[in-house]
Amino acid sequence: MKKVPCKCFAPATVANVAVGYDVLGFAIEELGDEVIIREGKEKGLKINTIRNRGKLSYDPTKNVAGYGALKMMQHLGIEDMPIEMDLNKNMPIGTGMGSSASSAVAGAFGINAFLDWPCKYHEVLRCATEAEQLADGSWHADNVAPSLYGGFVLIRDNESLDVVGLPTIPGLRAVVIYPHIKLLTKDSRDILSDKVELDQHIKQSGNLAAFVAAMYKSDIELLGRSIEDLIIEPQRAQLIPHFYDMKELAMTEGALGFSISGAGPSMFALCANSVIADNIEEGARRLFKDRGVQVTTYNSKINLEGAKKY
Repeated sequence: MKKVPCKCFAPATVANVAVGYDVLGFAIEELGDEVIIREGKEKGLKINTIRNRGKLSYDPTKNVAGYGALKMMQHLGIEDMPIEMDLNKNMPIGTGMGSSASSAVAGAFGINAFLDWPCKYHEVLRCATEAEQLADGSWHADNVAPSLYGGFVLIRDNESLDVVGLPTIPGLRAVVIYPHIKLLTKDSRDILSDKVELDQHIKQSGNLAAFVAAMYKSDIELLGRSIEDLIIEPQRAQLIPHFYDMKELAMTEGALGFSISGAGPSMFALCANSVIADNIEEGARRLFKDRGVQVTTYNSKINLEGAKKY
């Protein structure tokens, strides 16, 4: 196999998107994790450096980016090939913006790029999803798939990783609001009931179907009518400080929809244009400052490219 030293990037994501719990997500721009892959001096994969390490392990079997790379190497039957990795962990952990998925995709995608693209994207997707499972113990691709493919991605079936890329209405922007509180994905999942009322299921199914139709029709008004979470948001909102105040502000400023990003605590507003997005971002900073909560905001176009090699 040809070996090409490379630097690769995998973007942050918003999962669930209000109407598609564990089956819908989209990628945002600029924020994400990077890996540098090069030929090593010893057998197997070695993580050399981790920028913004925090509590991350240098053991590839305990590091999501390393595990994504390792899974690709196992898939290709080259576990003993000497490979070195540097990880730039540009995303905080536990934000609800797909930090572990970004690392998993960066690692798996990076090995594929280093070896001059021997695998198709669906093979990279499976390896990255296996790696992301290391972080939260669950098998779902609503962060991994958009980080890899870019844009909006619908997961028809998580088990088989049957994914569908959706068209994106031109001009859409997302404002992601991250209040600096600790909220573990496990805790956010544990709070959820395993029962859904029939009328909730019917309404939520209609919202998800209309969301998809709106993307294909470029119908911004239908999209706005579709972004309503009747099942997950009411259960998780209590875990996020000032959630409903922020939602009221966003909707008053003209957001198409507002809900929780992934497992939280980040929130997102989907907006029809940059003027609305800028106003919501400014309002979010003001609201959380007034309440004494540190917050970071991201104002982004929809990232249509996904993972990339520099």
